[in-house]
Amino acid sequence: MTAPDSVLAPDPLAACVDAQAQRQAAHLAQEAFARVFRLSVGETDEIRLRGVEQLRRELSDWAAAEAGEEARALRLALLLTGMDQWGVAWSQAFELVAIPGLTELIGSLRTGLDEGDEARFLQQFEAIGRAEENAIDFKVELRRGIHLALWHSSIATQDRGEALRLATQLGSRLLGLLREMPVAGWRLVADALAFIQIRCLADGLASEGIGQEATQALLAALSRELPKAERDLVMAHAARAVIAWQQANRPPDQVH
Repeated sequence: MTAPDSVLAPDPLAACVDAQAQRQAAHLAQEAFARVFRLSVGETDEIRLRGVEQLRRELSDWAAAEAGEEARALRLALLLTGMDQWGVAWSQAFELVAIPGLTELIGSLRTGLDEGDEARFLQQFEAIGRAEENAIDFKVELRRGIHLALWHSSIATQDRGEALRLATQLGSRLLGLLREMPVAGWRLVADALAFIQIRCLADGLASEGIGQEATQALLAALSRELPKAERDLVMAHAARAVIAWQQANRPPDQVH
């Protein structure tokens, strides 16, 4: 049985933090990263530190909202995993040496943990990465946000070299998913391609110039580099998603 034909095992961590809360953790991590990144690049040290403290309180409160110790530890581990992955993706994409506010925020969220809380946090942090199916709803939502943000960045810049470099970074991350997530990775690649095509159709994005060139380069690279079995699945799955979107958004008098 090939990986694309396999079925992902049930998520053992969902009993502790359910799918909805996992997706919420991914969104909170994305929002926190965006805020702390703006604080790091556009504000004074004083304002940044004040903003980091506000974020620490907000994220700590969300993590502590669950009654059980294991659930609280997993919630915190999801948040820190998410922010760390956003930091890695952005540092690689934009060649950043450090994001001070992110380092401060992650450090401050762990500083207040006692010995028992720290041990539980580390166990849950390791559990997330131990198997592909662990916290799968979180992983899917997190990567979707990163992929789409990188694509938007690639089509927003007026620098052709920068646009193509960002498209290459995105392509590398998408290809890496097949190694990282051998069962579900191809679906995340298809999801990203479908969203890109839908946004182009819906909003006229990347319809000309540098944005179009960067998007075409991304699609061509994936078509070239994906193994044939995965490529066929990815393209077919993405095409079905786009067709379904078109049918759902067709005016009623055009529906047959």
